[in-house]
Amino acid sequence: MIDRRTVTQAIGLGAAAAALPVGAGTNAAAAPGGRTAFAPLKRIRAGLLDIGYAETGPPHGPVVLCLHGWPYDIHSFTDVAPLLSEAGYRVIVPYLRGHGTTAFLSPKTVRNAQQSAVALDVIALMDALKIHEAVLAGFDWGSRTAGVVAALWPQRVKALVPVSGYLITHLPSQRNPLPPKAEHTWWYQYYFATDRGRTAMETRQNRHDLCRLVWEEASPTWNFDDAAFERTAAAFDNPDYAAIVVHNYRWRLGLADGERRYDRYERLLAARPPITVPSLALDPALDPFLSTTDGSGYRHLFTGPYEHRVLPGVGHNAPQEAPAEFARAVMDADRL
Repeated sequence: MIDRRTVTQAIGLGAAAAALPVGAGTNAAAAPGGRTAFAPLKRIRAGLLDIGYAETGPPHGPVVLCLHGWPYDIHSFTDVAPLLSEAGYRVIVPYLRGHGTTAFLSPKTVRNAQQSAVALDVIALMDALKIHEAVLAGFDWGSRTAGVVAALWPQRVKALVPVSGYLITHLPSQRNPLPPKAEHTWWYQYYFATDRGRTAMETRQNRHDLCRLVWEEASPTWNFDDAAFERTAAAFDNPDYAAIVVHNYRWRLGLADGERRYDRYERLLAARPPITVPSLALDPALDPFLSTTDGSGYRHLFTGPYEHRVLPGVGHNAPQEAPAEFARAVMDADRL
């Protein structure tokens, strides 16, 4: 899920609805006729991984990379991707490390999910696909990952759509407790810090039920059906899933080490570098992880062209709950 130090801001949805096909509305993915799958997935070797990804749209169109979060997968973008491809974009939606069909090339590679490692996966994917520059759009882990890429390699990011704003993890501040109600919202994070929580993630039924509970709590008004969850839950059966998820949350709490190969990147990120690329930040109004939607806590960290919008009536899984608004934000960010 998103970094627990997030604060947010609101202006409301902008125009440009005419750029979207008729019938593309909020909660389209849960409504009758909502798309449920991508065309057959592709695979490519990139960096440490063999990455599974969906692709749609014209092969020479401007590129949008859509990055999912936890406990979600590429199906968060099944309704977003066609809206963008119909507008002329080449849309690529990869499984993050430890998810779905993405696999490590070597059994000896550390199953590490610190923020710079995941961001370098995106750079490696872009290099493998010979993509110099792309619009990056994501939520949850995907938003953080996109933000890290934008901060460290701005020349690779044409524009950024980060749900919940600036999510780059600042490890020193993670040592400080939040108010009790906010800590309660992050219960699974502390569960994963225990051996009991790790075992739960390694046990298929417990993992399934835990992730389903997080979906329900994080999107309190989203009427998703069993089939929608099961499509995504298949991605949790990746053999590295438990190790990647547990390491991510333990590392963010300072309870697990990263790898020395990433130290130089983490030192840069510890300075909270500003994001200079054009950015359109989205805040879901019903996301329980957000203490506010006024954006004042992170506005100063975006120093390039910038816009902020709130998604009314939407919970944490923004692209799947509000695909039209998410796709619109991508197109508008590209024009900032």
